[in-house]
Amino acid sequence: MAMPGLIAPTTAAAPLTGRPAGSHLAVTLICKVCQEDPPNLVEEFSSGDTVCGTCGLVLGDRIIDTRSEWRTFSNDEGGDDPSRVGGVRNDLLNGSQLDTIIAGRSGTNGTNLAKMQGKNASVRGERSLMAAYKDIGAMSEAISLPRSIQDIAKHLFKRVDDAKALKGKSQESIIAAAIFLACRQGNVPRTIKEICTLTSVSKKELGKAFKALEQILQESGPVPGTSQDNYVPTKATSAAELMIRFCNKLGLSQKIISACQDLALRAQRAGTLDGRSPISVAAAGIYMVSCIFGDPRTPKQIGDVASVSDSTIRTSYRFLWSDRHNLIDPAWHKGRELDEIVPKPQKS
Repeated sequence: MAMPGLIAPTTAAAPLTGRPAGSHLAVTLICKVCQEDPPNLVEEFSSGDTVCGTCGLVLGDRIIDTRSEWRTFSNDEGGDDPSRVGGVRNDLLNGSQLDTIIAGRSGTNGTNLAKMQGKNASVRGERSLMAAYKDIGAMSEAISLPRSIQDIAKHLFKRVDDAKALKGKSQESIIAAAIFLACRQGNVPRTIKEICTLTSVSKKELGKAFKALEQILQESGPVPGTSQDNYVPTKATSAAELMIRFCNKLGLSQKIISACQDLALRAQRAGTLDGRSPISVAAAGIYMVSCIFGDPRTPKQIGDVASVSDSTIRTSYRFLWSDRHNLIDPAWHKGRELDEIVPKPQKS
């Protein structure tokens, strides 16, 4: 049975393709009195009716109001926020996050109530977490870490905070350890020295907090924000991984970056620089390869980027130079004498 005021279209003829005949899907609601096409319809959301704007005939009722449910109240503080809902749930915070927040206004009882609510233990704990997350974000941005690494570090800190597993260690050392571990889990290598420069934590204290955090993760499960089903202990950052970032800061080409990484892998297999830190290996390798490709960088320039002294670079370079014929690919200096393009190390 058709609704009043609804004029249904006629049944369409069967197409030539052999499909059976069927009703047309384009149905238009028009006024049965005015029969204007296109119709002049007005949706009155206050009453829920659809009315003809020409003659006033009601053509439909119980329509759904699809407009936003924003509204403001004259006694609201500020009075310009139309939102009627709270923020989205934050997995980094505890509790249901559906608590009522009392806004204090000067000269009212709301100020005293807001102070009493602030003394609540759960509110204080949430405030402490938010302060830690703010520190993690500031430290991460200082060394240009992506948002994904920041999220992993925040999840790590929350896991430690919930378990109360690192009692006795400073919050700053836990934050530094969480950032350092998040960098390794997210394949964004950073050195311990770089993390230490962000805080007042010593390398020894950071190392202890890092080992304790890894032990907790091995017992509790995978790291949030990663694709691992189980926690996999991290390996020390290799020189080849550091070379990419150092070379980019020095403005070296991709061809030199690839050669530097190849040199680092060859030195690792040969054991030329065993016992040396990855930073000094990376710096010495960049110094040698940049000279071979005719775009040299001085040890001072490389040391400023890698945060290592130029004397350390020269000492590591001495070991590379002594084994140069086994480490350097002949294709890198094709048509040129190796000893003419590779500088001889200075005597100490």
